[in-house]
Amino acid sequence: MAEIIQRGIEDKIPELEQLERIGLFTKKEVKSMLKRSTTLQYKLFRTILSKEDFIAYIQYEINVLALIKKRRQHIGYQFKREEIEYAIIHRIHTTFRRATTRWQEDVQLWLSHVAFCKKWSTKSQLSKVFSSMLAIHPDKPALWIMAAKCEMEDRNSTENARLLFLRALRFHPDNKKVYQEYFRMELLHAEKLKKQQQELEKAKISVNEYEFSPEILSGKLAEVIYRNATQKIKGADFILSLLQIASIFDFTKELQENILEDLQSQHTDDSLTWDFMAKRELGVAVTPELQTARGKATDTNRKEERCCAVYEEGLKCISTEAMWTCYVTFCLERYKRKTNVQELKEKRRARLLGVFQRAHDAALLKEDLYKSWLQVSLASGDAEATTQIATAATQRFSQSAETWSLALQVLVQLRSSEAARLFQEALGHVSPKESLPVWLLQLEWSEATQSPEETESLFQKGLFSSVATVSTTMKQKYLDWSYKTGGYKKARKTFTSLHEHRPFSKAFFTRMIEIEKEQERPKMNNLRDYYERALREFGSSDEDLWMDYIKEERRPNGKPENCGTLHWRAIKMLEGESVERFTAQYTLLQTGHV
Repeated sequence: MAEIIQRGIEDKIPELEQLERIGLFTKKEVKSMLKRSTTLQYKLFRTILSKEDFIAYIQYEINVLALIKKRRQHIGYQFKREEIEYAIIHRIHTTFRRATTRWQEDVQLWLSHVAFCKKWSTKSQLSKVFSSMLAIHPDKPALWIMAAKCEMEDRNSTENARLLFLRALRFHPDNKKVYQEYFRMELLHAEKLKKQQQELEKAKISVNEYEFSPEILSGKLAEVIYRNATQKIKGADFILSLLQIASIFDFTKELQENILEDLQSQHTDDSLTWDFMAKRELGVAVTPELQTARGKATDTNRKEERCCAVYEEGLKCISTEAMWTCYVTFCLERYKRKTNVQELKEKRRARLLGVFQRAHDAALLKEDLYKSWLQVSLASGDAEATTQIATAATQRFSQSAETWSLALQVLVQLRSSEAARLFQEALGHVSPKESLPVWLLQLEWSEATQSPEETESLFQKGLFSSVATVSTTMKQKYLDWSYKTGGYKKARKTFTSLHEHRPFSKAFFTRMIEIEKEQERPKMNNLRDYYERALREFGSSDEDLWMDYIKEERRPNGKPENCGTLHWRAIKMLEGESVERFTAQYTLLQTGHV
């Protein structure tokens, strides 16, 4: 091992001498670099190798390269690169190869080598690195795509990129992304050739000497890829993705028409097809005589009506939830678009509300779209219709806590007389484990509209719920409400009536502590009682509770001599990492840092 390292050091000496001779580094710096490099190299030849050591050495050499580049720019000396930079780059490549051979499964290590090749313009190495990596990781389509893109963009080799894509398709014959990128690459290649041809013609150079295949220039090769891809992969979404790629290039009009024909003839049973065909109607240019605001609004309305006609045609073929969702989403998006023409606003709203209603009547309106329907109806000012929608939503999704909460919020906002009945229905239909939002909303409504007696009765029902989250939350809310409506005495009475009824939340006790502190003369014995009860429930895991208790005893009303006992109890009671956190906080408190 020592002989190998010594040979490596000797190989570096000419390069270090050059660095010193041309003035890029001082003698002291060269000596330091040699020492540091030797230390790092020794780690690369241990019995047990570490990936981190290889990374550290590579990073050190890259940093040296970057520093040399900066100093060259500073002194304006650009010679002797072969003896200096090329030697370092060769050493980095060798180290990368050793590392990737040892840890072949580490894709990030391979990609780091690729990134180095790109940054330091060692393109001849780039193909070799990708070739080795793909031999180990042929199961990762993203790596094949990356390799092909590098050949196309960095090495300017379309032929190599094409071969890589073809090899990738042998391993991944059904991968959408590989086909999409292969399709894009061929179109880019065609566009590049067309530009070259135009430049030659502009320079009046004969193009006969160059091979410009009419098939490639017109995108025929890309069409072959499209045909092969659609035979392997079915679905409107995939065809649309290829159409979107083709639409970027202005010479693919014929190809786009062919794709559209396939889409319309083969995928009329897919909502995405109808959604795309409908939205295409928006792309028709505005007629010149309609350049005023009202004229543009009229033209926009006509386009939207044509879009809706396509959706209606689609619904005749496939009346599914996905189809209605596309239709509703389109109308909703158009409704949200800003316009200063009130007539267009009204038409969009009426159209949207009509589609919402029809989708609901067909029982094919998605649950999350009921929220949008309620918002639009609420904005229209029709309270009766909004109430009907809210009721209809709860009937359609009677088990959904989210739908009930949404509908009840709207009814509370409208001060509907239906609210009381629906609150009772909601608690009957929704799973008790998901009923907390309904309880909280009902409490808010009851406090605002019902008598204190009725609100208290509601609290009493919630307090004894079999669901722990409901029961604990209601205890805290009841304590808050008691303090707000009856003051300290009622809050204390409420706490006393509940402090033995488990389960508890920490907030129940801390809120009572806050209430006690808010009094003109807080009683320390009461505070101790609250803290002790809280610690009985949460003292094994909550170090903050112990700290708060200790701080309370250190205040003027407390007894500082109790702090030692509390510290001893906390150490005994706390578990796991809580002990360490408590000890650290207590030490800071003792030293005056808290």
